[in-house]
Amino acid sequence: MNRFVVRSVMQGLINGRSYCGSSICNGHLYRSAIVGRNTQLIGQQIGGVTSAGGFEWRRMMSSAPAPASMDKEEKKGTSEVSPVTSYWGISRPKIIREDGTEWPWNCFMPWETYKADVSIDLKKHHVPKNFMDKLAYRTVKFLRVPMEMFFQKRYGCHAMMLETVAAVPGMVGGMLLHLKSLRKFQHTGGWIKALLEEAENERMHLMTMIELVQPKWHERLLVLTVQGVFFNAFFVLYVLSPKLAHRFVGYLEEEAVYSYTEHLNAVESGEVENVPAPAIAIDYWRLPKDATLKDVLTVIRADEAHHRDVNHFASDIQFQGKELREAPAPVGYH
Repeated sequence: MNRFVVRSVMQGLINGRSYCGSSICNGHLYRSAIVGRNTQLIGQQIGGVTSAGGFEWRRMMSSAPAPASMDKEEKKGTSEVSPVTSYWGISRPKIIREDGTEWPWNCFMPWETYKADVSIDLKKHHVPKNFMDKLAYRTVKFLRVPMEMFFQKRYGCHAMMLETVAAVPGMVGGMLLHLKSLRKFQHTGGWIKALLEEAENERMHLMTMIELVQPKWHERLLVLTVQGVFFNAFFVLYVLSPKLAHRFVGYLEEEAVYSYTEHLNAVESGEVENVPAPAIAIDYWRLPKDATLKDVLTVIRADEAHHRDVNHFASDIQFQGKELREAPAPVGYH
């Protein structure tokens, strides 16, 4: 076998030197494919001219990429997208839903979905008791003014902007707690997971809202600016005073509950059309197939109320002179 291969290669190289110039100029190409012990010369006509010379040696392997001369028309006609293959054997298992259809989402799995607890008290409010509480409360109230002036009655765009901000604190808090756990060799009582769950939940709110609202270029620019400023500011705040940071987020979530209540009132009054719920929302919150925007806003508002409670609770723990790890984290609290 080895002699056969070497002989074929040497012969091809010798022949190739003798007419490599003429074969390209005349537009002719030959391919030699070696499979097992058989060698086959395949002439391909290029530009309508009969092939007369040239040589290309290619070893046929299962992992080889498709030849460059593959029919482009054939590629275009293939509507089915081929799955990404990996040498490492990593692939998502095929998940079938109860109705027999395949699970369509990669961003979340069926076991991560839930039914929102919409019976939560929406009117809860933490009355500011000390300087830090008042500082956090008044800062949130102050930041609400430019947001309302900018968005006015564009409730969907307002909600989209709100979620790009609300998804930041959980990620920052979880990251800093993670680093603290590594430095001090301590458990965190589940608070890392609880805060990262909050961040992911807020991000899913955003993924739902962008199915309903398409932001304009200046709104995207505003999101970019606000995220850059808010992330860094909140990072510094959490490093300096986690209890103030959690209190601030608690009041921010109170405003989110109020904003979604206004949005819901606009839907109920007919000011905003009660469109069908996006498919991602139906699967994520296990909503009925005929769910509408009103149902989506109702479950998102309930989520925000839960985040309000979690952050005020976290702040209360630290105001009592304790660390978060000393109180069990409300993991899975939706």
